Amino acid sequence: MFSNKIVVNKSRFASLFSVLALTVTLGACGGEGTDTAGGDTPGATDVAASAPLDLGGDVTLDGAGASFPRLIYERWFKDLNAKYPNLRVNYQSVGSGAGVRQFIAGTVDFGASDVAMKDDEIAQVQRGVLLLPMTAGSIVFAYNLPGVDNLKLPRAVYTDILLGKITKWNDPAIAAANPGVNLPDQNITVIHRSDGSGTTSVLTSHLSEVSPAWKSGPGEGKTVSWPTGIGAKGNEGVTAQIKQTAGSIGYVEYGYAKNQGLSAATLENKAGQYVVPSDEAASKALGAIELPENLRAFISDPEGDESYPIVTYTWLLAYKNYDNPAEAKAVEAMVEYGLTEGQKVASELGFVPLPANVVEKVAAAADTISPEYNIAVK
Repeated sequence: MFSNKIVVNKSRFASLFSVLALTVTLGACGGEGTDTAGGDTPGATDVAASAPLDLGGDVTLDGAGASFPRLIYERWFKDLNAKYPNLRVNYQSVGSGAGVRQFIAGTVDFGASDVAMKDDEIAQVQRGVLLLPMTAGSIVFAYNLPGVDNLKLPRAVYTDILLGKITKWNDPAIAAANPGVNLPDQNITVIHRSDGSGTTSVLTSHLSEVSPAWKSGPGEGKTVSWPTGIGAKGNEGVTAQIKQTAGSIGYVEYGYAKNQGLSAATLENKAGQYVVPSDEAASKALGAIELPENLRAFISDPEGDESYPIVTYTWLLAYKNYDNPAEAKAVEAMVEYGLTEGQKVASELGFVPLPANVVEKVAAAADTISPEYNIAVK
């Protein structure tokens, strides 16, 4: 049992925005390691170490879930450990479906999902659930088609590609949207997720919204029966498969395509405009959504001329109550770091920094984690 008395703030996160001026110094990117599944892992920044957290010793948190935020979570957790050497966070990128299952089973300290948990899932967790949007981003169609840049895909076209109705890159429907582009007479190979995936759920929700044929066919969910293509595990696996397969197209989180230098298609949005995937376009889409008090949002087809059409928040799944006070304190420190210093590196990794009003809502929710053990904000 944690023996030291912890100073209780009325609201640990009430002065959250002042934390941005605290002791962590973010410098240029450090060295990068090699990730065999998905490419280079972003290196930790040069973070000034501060005094160890008063945890009564070393604490390790184990989490698992979505591959969508892996790039940014790994960066945050490296930097957090550099700041607090006695706090280590391990994260396994196993997909949202597996992450939710492990979180419900209580075999991890936190989970992660690109789709907010549903009521029936939350009801299975006796310790209570906090759904905390920690970052956001877009899902892009990355493709491997040498010599073809700035590919435009209308909504009906990218849906028909995934339905297996359009099978050649020089199909008239693709050519009509890309005049003057030398499209090859080459088969299209679709790369999709083989595991239970929040990324898949977000994409198929969008496809069901824009295509009656998709809605009445494969439908939406973390897993669907794909009409065509090759399966790969995680955003990492899909990214790697696209890189290896000429003529392929697949869906991945924007940061993976950006990190690996993959081409990503410009997509037609709800307003009929073609939008290049970018942090700004994703931010425009998310800005049109009012996040409710329970922090759950399902964004199928955002409004706005400048909005990128396939976007999502990604949620960290925390328990409302932790039996071990040191663990509760560590979880709060992890969340606080992500909401403050962590947001500063979002753009460079291909993610969207949370708007200030969203940070405020998430901070208020996180303040309920075993509140008697709140960390005093300096």
